[in-house]
Amino acid sequence: MAIVSRKVSDLSGTEGGDADFAQVVVRQHPSIDQPKALDVLVGELGMFKDIGDLVILEVRMPDTTTREIYVRVNDFNKAAPDMEQVLQSARGTRGRLPGSRNGS
Repeated sequence: MAIVSRKVSDLSGTEGGDADFAQVVVRQHPSIDQPKALDVLVGELGMFKDIGDLVILEVRMPDTTTREIYVRVNDFNKAAPDMEQVLQSARGTRGRLPGSRNGS
């Protein structure tokens, strides 16, 4: 007796070899409460059109809850008269503040 393993696309049910597949992680969707992984044929990735001009914001509330907000670049840039300068001057989320020195 032999055990036969085969891989099929979660989207189409089409069979393929390991090299034919990409893993797509669905991080957020109204139907799920945790990220889910899908096996998808590389050729099927064209179904997912990249919006491309999104800004992804992580909002950290005072009560320690967090959420992500997805905003178009044009809408985000309207929040401040010179958003490019605001972003360049903003502190990073890791490491030292710009212009700070270690030691003296």
